[in-house]
Parts: sequence; structure tokens; C-alpha cells
Amino acid sequence: MSPRGRRPGGVDTRAAILTAARADFAEQGYDATSVRGIARRAEVDPALVHHYFGGKAKLFAAVLDIPADPAVLIGAIVHGPRERVGEALVRTFLSVWDSEEGRQRFQALLRSAVTHDEATLMLREFLTREVFGRVMRELAPAAGRSEAAGRSKVAAARELELRAGLAASQMIGLAVMRYIVELPAVVGASHDELAAMLGPTLQGYLAPDD
Repeated sequence: MSPRGRRPGGVDTRAAILTAARADFAEQGYDATSVRGIARRAEVDPALVHHYFGGKAKLFAAVLDIPADPAVLIGAIVHGPRERVGEALVRTFLSVWDSEEGRQRFQALLRSAVTHDEATLMLREFLTREVFGRVMRELAPAAGRSEAAGRSKVAAARELELRAGLAASQMIGLAVMRYIVELPAVVGASHDELAAMLGPTLQGYLAPDD
């Protein structure tokens, strides 16, 4: 059983949760890590994890030092015009990472993912589940339409996961070229240019019926 109530000293409690989360995410990956498991490791009430971080996705963002709440960003994208989801995702991505601070954080994140298996696992699962996967789930056609088209729910889920992965590969490729390789043409391109060129490709993956 996890201890109930708040630890003395809020800063120490928050730090303990971050330390426990970093270890659990590294050892188990994003999917297998639970808020209760993190709380158990940090020796705090699970309610304190939600109090300080608001859930697993925001806690993961804090562990990776992502300077924005992914849920808020994705919510804004999926509730905007469906036919502009691809462009909106590119613009949102760039708005977060193109600041000097954001660029440095993302460079560190990508380099860690390339060189450390644990970081690769965490980033892959987070992107496919909480970012692109969430967009796909929000925009996916109803189950009845999938069945009417002759596809099982399993086949539909597999296609959704594939589309989410392909969309993620496009954005990670852009990130590598813009922030790591620093190809001059890609670095110098404006948000409008990149959204116009890459947006339709993402649109085809994320909202193929439009």
C-alpha cells in the first residue's frame, strides 16, 4: 500500500515523483508504467501524482522536459477544422520547439532517443499513444463504418496504429533535419512553408476520408 496523504515539503514530494517516474519509464516503457506504480516507488499517495502533474501524459512531458502540455495541444488540433488537421499539427509542433529553449530541449531529446534504448522506447510509445495515436482516435470513423466496409475492429485498430506511426515518422524526420542535421533549406523554411508542404501528407495519414 502507498502511504496516504502529502509528504512534508511540496518540492521534495514533486522531486520524488519525478525521480520515480524517470526510473519507471526507463525500465518499463511508457505503456507499462502506471501512476500507481510511480506513486508506490515514490512512496506517496497516487492522488499526489495527479495533484502535481495531472496524469501520466503530463508527468511524462515533465520527465522529458517538454515545454507544453500535450493534451492541451492535441485537444486544440482535433477540435479545429478537420480538413486542416495536418497543417495545424505542423504549426503546433513548430510553435513549441522553434524557440531557443525548445530547440535545445528537443535536440537533447532526439539525441537521447538515438543513443539510449530506454529513451527510444519511451519516446516511441509516447508519440504513438499520446500524440499521434490520440489524434487518430479522435478523428477515426465510427466502428460501424469500419465494419460496414468489411474490416474487423482488429484490422481497423492496426491500420490506425500504422497511420499514427507514419505520421510520427514524418514529424520526427522534419525534427531531425531541422534541429539535428540542420539542413539549411529546412532550417530556413518558415512555419507557413512547412505547414503547406508537409500538412497534406499528414492529412492523408490522420484524416484520410477528407
